[in-house]
Amino acid sequence: MAASHKEMTSNFVKLEKFDGGNFIRWQKKMKLLLTILKVVYVLNTKRPLEKEVETLAKTRERHKWDNNDYICMSHILNGMSNSLFNIYQSSISAKELWEKLESRYMQEDATSKKFLVSQFNNYKIVDYKSAMEQMHDIERTLNNYKQRQMHMDETIIVSCIIDKLPPSWKDLKNL
Repeated sequence: MAASHKEMTSNFVKLEKFDGGNFIRWQKKMKLLLTILKVVYVLNTKRPLEKEVETLAKTRERHKWDNNDYICMSHILNGMSNSLFNIYQSSISAKELWEKLESRYMQEDATSKKFLVSQFNNYKIVDYKSAMEQMHDIERTLNNYKQRQMHMDETIIVSCIIDKLPPSWKDLKNL
């Protein structure tokens, strides 16, 4: 049996509010919700212009767009923490709001990508921590790469990990 819009969207209420971190993940989840609601198109289309003489169909189309823009913007704002809601609530349209968020937080994501690269490059495997714990650290960093669509060749990853091994593991390096 197909789930209703109300049932599908009720689970989104349980999602964490966007607080300025993990923008790409939040953005993907929000686009999924807006797609389910069939209002995501307002983020990419201009509002139909009013004309002095227009058909009833054009008037309905504009009213539908206005209503969907309101629904879209309301869901985006509702998906934000209170402090961000207060900052962005005065946006004129969902498209304007979305562009402001992308402009602000995609730039921060570029900075976080540089941080991830630096974090991976500077990571050193040490003798005093378990090998599994350190492998999980590396896997977590590499998963962050994937999440941000940063790709690294597997051969380079293996080579980098081998270079991170401490001197006491020199025999393993030579395999």
